[in-house]
Amino acid sequence: MPRQRPSFAAVSSLSFARGVSNTWLLKALTAAVWAGVAFSAVSWSLRWTAGGQASGAAMAAPQALADVDTTAAARSLGAMPVQAAAAPTVASRFQLIGVLDGGPNAGAALIAVDGKPAKPFRVGATVADGLVLQGTEAKRVSLGAGSQGPSLLMLDLPAKK
Repeated sequence: MPRQRPSFAAVSSLSFARGVSNTWLLKALTAAVWAGVAFSAVSWSLRWTAGGQASGAAMAAPQALADVDTTAAARSLGAMPVQAAAAPTVASRFQLIGVLDGGPNAGAALIAVDGKPAKPFRVGATVADGLVLQGTEAKRVSLGAGSQGPSLLMLDLPAKK
């Protein structure tokens, strides 16, 4: 035989605690909510009325901040001193990628300048900053101020890995 359960209406009519009516509990809960609303209203009104007056701490004259040694602060936090980067040498700006040797006054080289993609240069062409490709050999090129002047820089192909 199925067991009968009490209906929702019957359960909701029961009080939460024996001997306490639902109306008294509802009145207490309503009073607590209104007390919270009143407290909130009073605290906000006190903040708004005090907003126009400056407090004693805010009226004090601003003090100048002491100069801070940033390097000493960085050292105390464990930072290592930074070494000034040395200016790149002329040779480090150029990287020889490939060479086509065609004789004393003929030939071409594939050279990367300042980390940019490599470009082809023929003998006599200006590579960068007044440096001219003077000549090519099997695995080496020479750069100088002019096509007939002395060599200022020799670039070699990197060793194969």
